[in-house]
Amino acid sequence: MSPSSSLHLAVALDGTGWHPASWREPVARPRDLLTAGYWADLVAEAERGLLDFVTIEDGLGPQSSHFLDPDERTDQVRGRLDAVLIAARIAPLSRHIGLVPTAVVTHTEPFHLSKAIATLDYVSTGRAGLRVQITARPNEAAHFGRRTIPRIEAYDSPDTRDLVTDLFDETADYVEAVRRLWDSWEDDAEIRDVATGRFVDRDKLHYIDFEGRHFSVKGPSITPRPPQGQPLVTALAHDTVPYRLVARATDVGYVTPHAADQARAIVAEIRAEQAGAGRADELLHVFGDLVVFLDDDPAEAAARRDRLDALAGEPYTSDARIFAGTPAQLADLLVELQEAGLTGFRLRPAVLGHDLPAVTRGLVPELQRRGAFRRAYEADTLRGLLGLPRPANRYAAA
Repeated sequence: MSPSSSLHLAVALDGTGWHPASWREPVARPRDLLTAGYWADLVAEAERGLLDFVTIEDGLGPQSSHFLDPDERTDQVRGRLDAVLIAARIAPLSRHIGLVPTAVVTHTEPFHLSKAIATLDYVSTGRAGLRVQITARPNEAAHFGRRTIPRIEAYDSPDTRDLVTDLFDETADYVEAVRRLWDSWEDDAEIRDVATGRFVDRDKLHYIDFEGRHFSVKGPSITPRPPQGQPLVTALAHDTVPYRLVARATDVGYVTPHAADQARAIVAEIRAEQAGAGRADELLHVFGDLVVFLDDDPAEAAARRDRLDALAGEPYTSDARIFAGTPAQLADLLVELQEAGLTGFRLRPAVLGHDLPAVTRGLVPELQRRGAFRRAYEADTLRGLLGLPRPANRYAAA
């Protein structure tokens, strides 16, 4: 099965799972959340299932049950480790699976993130990626003191649309600066010739001279070009403005359709934006996000969701479709959504200790029986697993 024709699978790692009461489950290991061993075990399980990559959530403020504000809850997980540093710690302990940490780019610098992800690509020998995320939370802007973000009062107001558009335009500039920094060293810039005393060919290091409305970055990077040339760039998108970011700037976009018809419409919109950005000939993956409760009996999955909702004191809701059922039923749904144009899926396990093994030991074998998923890793890099070529350096002489 070729990387381009197979269904691709990723999992999104967040705390003890995506249900806010997941930490209270016996399998959850909440006392281990801030240890390297906890994250190493999760990634090892994902790699056992031959998954393409994991994403690791992050933020610039404590988790909250409110979209834009902090909360005062004490019955949910609060606090996390830095996602890029988790990935760097886990990289030497894994061999094949891609590592895609989240970075909130609204208040951080492209130069810093470019060298962090380039370093991750070296540490993982070509398995690094990045999920870029914006924030519109005023309290998070206050951590940095460089700018203020007005509070969103009405989501359908012109001011809100302008704010969101500006944040995503800033993110597009951010990604462009990061990509140029990754290219600022040509592949053979390092000579390392002891006999002649030449370590580097200075003519093969390039100023990127990026000038945008949001950033001015001189370059070059301090880190040589990553093993993949360009590590994977990914983003979550829910509407036209973020779809445009996915089409213009990323290698993988995560979307949240709740049915096949909706998936088909979203994919069509992204493909149209992709063509408009002059990228029609480039491979751009569109992954569907789903929250999953997986059990051998669909009634057990539904009952487990109800029990967790009762512990949380309210029904769990999500931007993504919530699936509760068996691995075989989930396989049916994934194949249906793939036929609507999605090239892969990012699954959000409701309880990591329960639902991640259900993905790797239940869903994956079911997909393999159908000929819809790999039986062995077929490439050594994350770009290779996804069928993405290693891009040429934009600054190298033809």
